Amino acid sequence: MAGGAVKVTISLPHDLVAVADEVAQERNISRSKVISLCLQDLAAARLHEEMAEGYRALAGENLRFAEAGVGMANEVLSERE
Repeated sequence: MAGGAVKVTISLPHDLVAVADEVAQERNISRSKVISLCLQDLAAARLHEEMAEGYRALAGENLRFAEAGVGMANEVLSERE
């Protein structure tokens, strides 16, 4: 986590607090750390999806560029024959 910690107050359903407490006890970490790790996982998943979306868009652009290049190459080659 970049920078220092910021104290926040949040409200959670009882069942989620129970899950956080169980995980905290199993891993011997604080409830706060459990929630922090969950948010880090969520942030990483969001970044991964944004990057995948960008790569899909770039792949489409690359395909159009390659198709245009093949078309131009075919024109040049046919003129040379």
